[in-house]
Amino acid sequence: MTTHAQASEQKLFYQYALWLAFFTIFYNALEGLVSVYLGAQDEALTLFGFGIDSFIEVISGVGIMAMVIRIRQNPGTRRGQFERTALRLTGLRLYLLAGGLFLTAIYNLLTGHKPETTLSGTIISLISIVVMWALVAGKRRVGNALNSAPILADANCTMVCIYMSLILLASSLINQLTGFGLVDSLGAIGLIYFSINEGRESFEKASGLEGWGMRRFW
Repeated sequence: MTTHAQASEQKLFYQYALWLAFFTIFYNALEGLVSVYLGAQDEALTLFGFGIDSFIEVISGVGIMAMVIRIRQNPGTRRGQFERTALRLTGLRLYLLAGGLFLTAIYNLLTGHKPETTLSGTIISLISIVVMWALVAGKRRVGNALNSAPILADANCTMVCIYMSLILLASSLINQLTGFGLVDSLGAIGLIYFSINEGRESFEKASGLEGWGMRRFW
């Protein structure tokens, strides 16, 4: 049986999970707005694609937030159509992002188009790496404490954001230090790889939810 102390600790971790979801949504929305705006202004494809992916992370964060709220209100909450639909929409958007980045990257490579500057990408990627590391640590801690597969999966998605930030950082620094502007398009191709992988995982998770049937959410 669950003791009073265990129940209190579990309640605390649910609150922690909710705040992590709120912060994920807020930070990625802000990061997405800044990255898309500066990416378009500087004609930096990798930064622009990075910003679009941040908006996709917002959608994923909303799904996690809804699940946490539901499980707090009713410990017997089961996985529903909302979670499956959210995962499929996220997967579809990631595939569309990959397609758009691919076409633009090929066009830029063929025409020799280069970004005006990638200083913004360097700064944003450094901030993102620090914030995302903290989020991964927090999500893994609460996910393990609650034995929650969805939160642990969300932590893995955040880890992918770190890989994307590293690609953005590398391409931005190379362009800024050497003037080799085509590395921006090559960096975008790196984002395509992770977008496709994330998209496929979203569809696989949606299919997995159907297999749960009437089993419990966590």
